[in-house]
Amino acid sequence: MPPTQPIVAVYRLLAYLLCSLLLLQTLEQELLVVNYELNQARITARYCVNKARPQLKCNGKCHLAKQLRSAADEDEKVPAGSIRLKFDLVPAPAHLTLTAPRYWPAAPGRYAAPAALRYADAPARGVFRPPLV
Repeated sequence: MPPTQPIVAVYRLLAYLLCSLLLLQTLEQELLVVNYELNQARITARYCVNKARPQLKCNGKCHLAKQLRSAADEDEKVPAGSIRLKFDLVPAPAHLTLTAPRYWPAAPGRYAAPAALRYADAPARGVFRPPLV
């Protein structure tokens, strides 16, 4: 039974959402820099520590550096390989039992014979030529 159109649309929407979340996580520092470039005047006015010293020409770069440092610190807080997996084993109900599969004998002559196998001592066909030793 082929999936209906609304289900396919939901799956597609879910795939786009998960991909965008993955990209946002991956491009976190780049997004901080883009945000700084787009809102440089506002960041300079609100968050710049060196407003009193215009000769430093900080223009909010101190705030950007703090944000990038905090993002890098958050990445370093999670050590690699610290992911814990928890497996819960759910007992099978008593009324469900596994049985051996039934094999029905195939009618002779109904299936085609297997193709001949090619071995290493057979002559090579095509472009490939093994090196001569």
